[in-house]
Amino acid sequence: MFSLKGKTALVTGARTGIGKAIAVGLAQAGADLVLLGHSPDFAEVTAEAEAAGAAVETMIVDLADPAAVEPALAELLARREVDVLVNNAGIIHRQPATDVSLGDWRRVQAVNLDSVFALSQAVGRQMTARGSGKIITIASLLSFQGGINVSGYTTSKHAVAGLTKALANEWAPHGVQVNAIAPGYIATNNTEALRADPDREPAIRGRIPAGRWGTPEDLVGAAVFLASPASDYVNGHVLVVDGGWMSR
Repeated sequence: MFSLKGKTALVTGARTGIGKAIAVGLAQAGADLVLLGHSPDFAEVTAEAEAAGAAVETMIVDLADPAAVEPALAELLARREVDVLVNNAGIIHRQPATDVSLGDWRRVQAVNLDSVFALSQAVGRQMTARGSGKIITIASLLSFQGGINVSGYTTSKHAVAGLTKALANEWAPHGVQVNAIAPGYIATNNTEALRADPDREPAIRGRIPAGRWGTPEDLVGAAVFLASPASDYVNGHVLVVDGGWMSR
């Protein structure tokens, strides 16, 4: 039920952190990969995926320019099927809301929301026409909460949760499952500032029932589940993987 053998997964933001862990995990489950990012530095994740037996293709697309997504994907989708889309790429801008520039606000929305829609739309057209497919978007605990000094990020992640449900409603009748994963506090580049804060780091860790920050690898099982036939009747769900944070 959890095998991805014969499937192709397109993963954004796969060079490091959560995206890399999920990409390698999907490869270990049997999927071939298309890795999409704004930089050509895919050597490490490619090596690990190929060691797991995956064929790997890479694409360079700047997701800060959502208009570039559809033309870039048109060539790919014309020659191969994408069975799984993982919308992982995201950015965060930390600043009090009174000081955030419109440019910084728009850049966060462009990467975290607009490009997610553009990717899902382009791949979703192929999936709905075929009658099968899995779309997984990385949400956040800030899909449910407000956060501090991250107004643009919080807004984008609330919107991702809503988009997940909206697309699930439209595409479930066509055999496409659309879901999201909301990671808790994970040790990645995005949380480096929090982990370095002598006040907030222990406060955050102290609220996590598991007693530790998560790792990118903690999200792999959820991603494989949502990408596989095991989740064929799961649709429009935001799966929280947070060590118990939301239950506190």
